[in-house]
Amino acid sequence: MDGSQRTLLITLTGRDRPGVTSRLFSTLAGFPVTVADVEQVVIRGRLVLGVLLECPQNADIGQVWSAAEKVAADLDMDIEVSTGRDKTSPRRRGRLHVTVLGSPLRPGAMAGIAGRIAAGGANIDRIDRLASYPVTCIELQVSGADPVALRAELTAEAAQQQVDVAVQRSGLYRRAKRLIVMDVDSTLIQGEVIELLAEHAGCLPEVAKVTEAAMRGELDFEGSLRERVALLAGLDAAAIDEVRRKVQLASGARTLVRTLKRLDYKFAIVSGGFTQVTDGLVEELGIDYSAANTLEIVNGKLTGRVVGEVIDRAGKARALQEFARRAGIPISQTVAIGDGANDLDMLQAAGLGIAYNAKPVVRQAADAAVNVPYLDTILFLLGISREEVEAADAEDPPAAG
Repeated sequence: MDGSQRTLLITLTGRDRPGVTSRLFSTLAGFPVTVADVEQVVIRGRLVLGVLLECPQNADIGQVWSAAEKVAADLDMDIEVSTGRDKTSPRRRGRLHVTVLGSPLRPGAMAGIAGRIAAGGANIDRIDRLASYPVTCIELQVSGADPVALRAELTAEAAQQQVDVAVQRSGLYRRAKRLIVMDVDSTLIQGEVIELLAEHAGCLPEVAKVTEAAMRGELDFEGSLRERVALLAGLDAAAIDEVRRKVQLASGARTLVRTLKRLDYKFAIVSGGFTQVTDGLVEELGIDYSAANTLEIVNGKLTGRVVGEVIDRAGKARALQEFARRAGIPISQTVAIGDGANDLDMLQAAGLGIAYNAKPVVRQAADAAVNVPYLDTILFLLGISREEVEAADAEDPPAAG
């Protein structure tokens, strides 16, 4: 005896309706076989059901085969049956989740990604769809790959194909993420608060130029912040209230926060912007922790200075560590999201760093990049499907507003 096990692989395909799976297994229950594996998927109303059976030496495989074919005939479905001898072996190591986001997602992109996976000697074990809108999101479970090497290969392919790809270790490591720490300006909200204030102060071109250079990493953030704030000196503090009313959340922001809070995630924001705006976001969205700079106001006017220590690149990373400590969550279970160079330390310190519509230097350094204008697509990187989000909203409708 070579220790191998006789196997029978049954694949049923056809129109999906209730009772197909039950009917097949009820028939198989009359034979001395065991179930080794089952896969089932429904695509546009068409069912594909695969069942791998282990058959002892005394089992009549021919009878099992015939019985399965009769089930298929009765159900007016197609069937394919194959036999073999499989030696029991452990699953391949290096299991990863590869998440692909496309708008649209074209066959060439999937071909390129699958080709890179195969070229690296890895195998695609399973493919699932997590969303069909606002982007198409497909998740591949891959085994036998080195995560660093595969991430580099797929990042290059994603750039060519104009899609987003994330590579993460599977299992408990991925499921354990429990603290989200997010940048605010141009991430949680649309635009930059300091530029909205500069518009009121009549110095928008000067401020916008410095902001852009700072986000690309060309200027020291603290120095650039103080330079921009100084241009606001003398601005009436009432302008802050007007800016606060103009602030718009990024598309999908409410869905992202609402869904993760339902899953008992802690949510934090950390900003190089100002508490005079972020405090309102904390209250509006039910955010657990926050850190930002504070504009100095004297006699109802901005002085052109900030109060206290500046939240800069290093300060954002320290804030992430402090939020994790307060929440009792290991750094490995944190997710950081940002777009500018001042987010780099935070993204690299987190368990998962996501560049959101970010500058090139940030995309290159992050674990994953999202380049579509829908913040809730980050849910897909955490393995949460659009269908699950909608089902939760149907059971507990979100508040209006």
